[in-house]
Amino acid sequence: MMNVPSRPAPRTEVLAACAAGVTVVLWASAFVSIRSAGAAYSPGALALGRLLAGALTLGAICLLRREGLPPRPAWRGILISGLLWFGFYMVALNWGEQEVDAGTAALVVNIGPVLIALLGARLLGDATPPRLLAGMAVSFAGAVTVGLSMSGGGGSSVLGVVLCLLAAVAYAAGVVAQKPALGTASPLQVTTYGCLVGAVACLPFAGHLVREAAEAPVTATLNMVYLGVFPTALAFTTWAYALARTTASRMGATTYAVPALVVLMSWLALGEVPGPLTLVGGALCLAGVAVSRSRSGAGAAARAAASVPPAADATAGGAAGQPRADRTSGPA
Repeated sequence: MMNVPSRPAPRTEVLAACAAGVTVVLWASAFVSIRSAGAAYSPGALALGRLLAGALTLGAICLLRREGLPPRPAWRGILISGLLWFGFYMVALNWGEQEVDAGTAALVVNIGPVLIALLGARLLGDATPPRLLAGMAVSFAGAVTVGLSMSGGGGSSVLGVVLCLLAAVAYAAGVVAQKPALGTASPLQVTTYGCLVGAVACLPFAGHLVREAAEAPVTATLNMVYLGVFPTALAFTTWAYALARTTASRMGATTYAVPALVVLMSWLALGEVPGPLTLVGGALCLAGVAVSRSRSGAGAAARAAASVPPAADATAGGAAGQPRADRTSGPA
């Protein structure tokens, strides 16, 4: 009899979706906080301060939960994601956003989910169903629309575009490297030690951080701490939790909700009223995410027909309550 991978319990699917939702909301809020902290801190100092705040928060949680060191097989993915995503990405993005306007930065960085889908299909064997590709296309069109509506004349530079492009590549590579690590280590372990690796990589900016913190306004420092505790410590953990229960491609597509939420938060928190083109782009981003995360009726029927009978489930030790082993992705 052919073995059919069990599906996650409905409660697990709901929790993973909620975790992904928490991630995109907090990552969207980070753009508002970066605008305040970035006015007083240089790119490297801001990245280091954010990572130190995140590492301290995560370390305290690990001590309370008595989480040990990650297993040896997970360290390769943790080191790569820590260096590329937690370290290099944050410095490059902070620097790039000082060289280009927000719209241009959004346009370039939003190729990240596309790169995740390509790398995930190539390196992890992630499936790329038509709904995922269609949803990503709609969301990317929305991100382009938002970016064009926010772009200011003459605000871009070649250096800034290159830095944002490098940030997008580092983000995609970090996500793909993180996925296998989650097969042997917990989301909290992967996030904690990835954040610590990123902080260590940014230690050369410690002198800048000390000097700038002495002169920075309290609001900028508080925003830097907020970035470390919530968009880093909490949001990266909820991201890892959700990523462990789905493919890298689908998680990457989910982040296309961030531009729409940034528009809404800037409207509410900063009084920046979006124009009609910006609103249309935000709506396209959300519509694309909805399409990419939806399941076709045929696919649902096939999964229902292939579901494991109760007797077989009992002999498997009740595995239906565990995260699903992707049919076409993940390490063996």
